[in-house]
Amino acid sequence: MSEITAEGLGLKSVGKVYRNLGYDDLYAHEIKNAEGKVSANGTMMVDTGKFTGRSPKDKYFVKQSPSQEHIAWGKINQPVAEEIFDELYADVIDYLSGKDIYVTDGYCGANPETRKDVRFITEIAWQSHFVKNMFIRPDAADLLNFAPNFRVYNAAGMTNKNWEKHGLNSEVFVIFNIEKNIAIIGGTWYGGEMKKGIFTMMNYWLPLEKILSMHCSANVGQEGDVCLFFGLSGTGKTTLSTDAARKLIGDDEHGWDDAGIFNFEGGCYAKCIDLSADSEPEIFAAIKRNALLENVVADEAGNIDFSDSSKTENTRVSYPIEHIDNHEPSLKAGQPQNIIFLTCDAFGVLPPVSKLTKEQAMYYFLSGYTAKVAGTERGVTEPQATFSACFGEAFLPLHPTVYAKLLGEKMEKHGVNAYLVNTGWAGGGYGVGKRMSIKATRACVNAILDGSINHVEFDQTRFFKLNIPKELHGVETALLNPRNAWEDKDSFDQTAKKLAGMFVDNFKKYITDNDEFDFTQAGPEI
Repeated sequence: MSEITAEGLGLKSVGKVYRNLGYDDLYAHEIKNAEGKVSANGTMMVDTGKFTGRSPKDKYFVKQSPSQEHIAWGKINQPVAEEIFDELYADVIDYLSGKDIYVTDGYCGANPETRKDVRFITEIAWQSHFVKNMFIRPDAADLLNFAPNFRVYNAAGMTNKNWEKHGLNSEVFVIFNIEKNIAIIGGTWYGGEMKKGIFTMMNYWLPLEKILSMHCSANVGQEGDVCLFFGLSGTGKTTLSTDAARKLIGDDEHGWDDAGIFNFEGGCYAKCIDLSADSEPEIFAAIKRNALLENVVADEAGNIDFSDSSKTENTRVSYPIEHIDNHEPSLKAGQPQNIIFLTCDAFGVLPPVSKLTKEQAMYYFLSGYTAKVAGTERGVTEPQATFSACFGEAFLPLHPTVYAKLLGEKMEKHGVNAYLVNTGWAGGGYGVGKRMSIKATRACVNAILDGSINHVEFDQTRFFKLNIPKELHGVETALLNPRNAWEDKDSFDQTAKKLAGMFVDNFKKYITDNDEFDFTQAGPEI
């Protein structure tokens, strides 16, 4: 318990204040408050109610100067008037005042020069536990003098009854006031709103200082060689960056400055669906006391069925990064040597590995492509293409080209190589071809990491103009050129042309008369 006052928290009054509790105390509070159940191996399990994922349509920024000049307004970054924020902020303060409160202080960013000191004010212990896992934990001495740069008020149990009058999407709200350095959350218990909310803010602050913020995982080899892995959900980002021969810097959010790569976080937030000790041994082993499971299904004895998606496909676990034995304790490393863009191409068109030019790297970074397999809906028989700028469009307050240009500048300055790796289908699209084996994908990644890919002959594909190795150790030669792996070459050409057209259509939104340079020449041609 802490002596911090209601006034110090910005509240009118306060019950008991539980500030920066240790894991054992949080565990005791979770049990005492009946906030969750304990699994057979002692891991706390909680449910997040009807919201088992983020609510992107309910996220807003207060439209005011000077931040409004920098924000790329639209479907991702929706504006809200300052008066509406002030009204909801007052409601949040009223709602939290007088309650017992959990206060959790943490750092975002492993570089002390640019990190943010963030204070989370919540009404339940497990949300305090979640942010303790996810953010960098200050030591006891630092906590004594902790002065937050940014505050998050999480009034999960409160809804906005006047949402229609306010012209908002629903009674749920996640609103950022950049000038006041405050975020308010209401109507959703999902912890990921806090994690991704601060990530969104880092994506605002850092690029304005010429530091690239990235939605990627990162690891470092014994010789200090750093590799970044970008990729949307289901592409293998976590799996491929977790490598027994390399130290994990982080699994999701990083910055790139003049000193190198640094993690924003002090923990990991992994998907649990179909998790097994065989498929993901490091993550499976990380699920133990101090980790926090969300929306998993367990029997009365606490035995978890990780294959059960009856609550959600988005079952999750958060845990401190120390639960991964082979992690980099400083959460930092030097300049990257390699960047890998991961895509799961369900059309079966993209090669298993391609070496990109700097311009191609910016094009595929901006495109942020992957493809989902056909769903269960009747009549949907083809893969669904997904484009998410910079492999994380939902978290980008600035225009995507800001991040792409920074990427290009840093790649050029530090001589970084970039590659496109397809973890999807070969020999045909979904339903005809076969999924690329993890063994073949690992061989591609290993060739990148050990540099052997730079000593082979390259060919170029037709529509996508991608440079592909003619031979590569550990990969079937027939797979390296995707056209060769298809029986029906005409069908391949038609499918490749169709996917190329999707890329071209998606990229049109980045073409303007006053752009500093045009990325389109690096993309596919029909």
